Amino acid sequence: MDKLFERLLEIRGLDKAFLRPKYEDLTDPFLLPDLEKAVDRIVQAAKNGEKILIYGDYDVDGVTASTVMADTLTLAGVESGNIDIMLPDRFADGYGMSPRLITRAQEQDITLVITVDCGSRNHAIIDELNTLNIDTIVTDHHECGADLPSAVAVVNPKRPDFVDSKTGLRDLAGVGVAFKVAQGLVKKGLIATGQEKWLLDLVLIGTICDNMLLTGENRILGYYGVKVLDKTRRAGLRELMSRARVKKLTSESIGFQIGPRLNAAGRLKSADLSLQLLRAKSSADAAALAEQLEELNQKRKTEQQSAMKEISTRGVSDDPVIIETGTWHEGILGLIASRLVDEHHRPAFALTEVENGVFKGSGRSFGEFSLAKALDFAKDVIISGGGHAGAAGVRIDGKNLYAFREKINAYYRSLKLVNQEKYLRPHADLDIADLSDLSLQFLNELKLLEPFGAGNEEPIFRLVDIDIVNVSHMGAEQNHLRLDIKDKSGHNLKLIAFYAPENWLALTPEYKITPLVKLIENDFNGVRSAEARIVDLDVL
Repeated sequence: MDKLFERLLEIRGLDKAFLRPKYEDLTDPFLLPDLEKAVDRIVQAAKNGEKILIYGDYDVDGVTASTVMADTLTLAGVESGNIDIMLPDRFADGYGMSPRLITRAQEQDITLVITVDCGSRNHAIIDELNTLNIDTIVTDHHECGADLPSAVAVVNPKRPDFVDSKTGLRDLAGVGVAFKVAQGLVKKGLIATGQEKWLLDLVLIGTICDNMLLTGENRILGYYGVKVLDKTRRAGLRELMSRARVKKLTSESIGFQIGPRLNAAGRLKSADLSLQLLRAKSSADAAALAEQLEELNQKRKTEQQSAMKEISTRGVSDDPVIIETGTWHEGILGLIASRLVDEHHRPAFALTEVENGVFKGSGRSFGEFSLAKALDFAKDVIISGGGHAGAAGVRIDGKNLYAFREKINAYYRSLKLVNQEKYLRPHADLDIADLSDLSLQFLNELKLLEPFGAGNEEPIFRLVDIDIVNVSHMGAEQNHLRLDIKDKSGHNLKLIAFYAPENWLALTPEYKITPLVKLIENDFNGVRSAEARIVDLDVL
């Protein structure tokens, strides 16, 4: 093993077992609260030929979890005609169980509703289903309240009564919880041992796209998920990856190529399109659906770029929290807010008018500024709002937009926060002075850590005591940067930066720099070499 790689493992506190985890080390599914109750109820439904409605969510985690649960029921012997799936509409229903599902359940003669990626706070809907003699199994991973809904089972690792003994179960995505149900049915003998592994392609995608920690239980699921995705039986995924030009299965290709296309349907139209793709049986159907998602994703990109150009043209305020309004599609508000954070290194809200003077918005934050607490501070000037520290949603009467801006920024100033940009800057794992250490052998060993993601980030290296040998610009608009550098011993390395900022493009060989980079592989005409992509750069 490369000595530099051993140093990296030591710094991260990883042992060699992390590199090649064992599938049999997955946690016993019945450690999850109520999972045995859920499995027993599913066994009963399968035996009695009951009709089951799966209710999911419109994001990638929700769509993959819905598909995994449907496949799980099929493997457990439930006839396909007895399985229905309902996804909420982002615009009509919002997040969580919609009252529309009650009508749907009655129309379809449903006797069992199984939620995925939602349901833990939908007490009223579940109570109403109970009055109709329709049972509910909740499978979810979101925070629960002090009181749980009156369901047959609430399978959620975030339950306040569940103590996770360092298994990583609390970090499961919604699709991960759905997979544990499949594991439970394997242990009960309803699913043949090993068949559940074919679900791991979707478990991987949903886990990465929901930004869950890729440690503990998720490390095992992710490690084997890559192997299954590489051999996926799903025509829809094969066609989607072809359209997205996915060449290598990495967390980056999943998070930035596969994920956005699956998300585009729920953002701009209906998540049912992505669900149909994942469940497509024929290549012809899959190809047509993948093309529709490709078109929606392009539309999403265009609308997002147009919004950012509009904001750039008029400029943003100097307030510590950016609050922008426009006539934008509500499905891209969160993306706009995220881009504002990236570009201006400040928390941001993006809002658009949705009905009769009412504005809907999404916020993004970082560091020590909690959006959930900020919205609570501004509760007297908003209609509704809530979420997490880093992401939240809000509805505001247009008459109160100015008051909202003043309230949110007053709250930020009251915290007297300093140096928040440090939370956005990447941190290096190791300093590298000898560029020959960044070899192909080292690059190959880094791949043993994949898939990368939250809690297992792709390693970053700070290059010290190096000189610029040559600077060149690439691309039609000359906005990509290539730097050829060398260390004090004369070892060379090529660095690249796509869409480089102006101050990077202005570099010349006379500058002294300290780049932070990620190692990448270049394969040109069959010749492989190690290169690096700049993620940050200090000019000395």
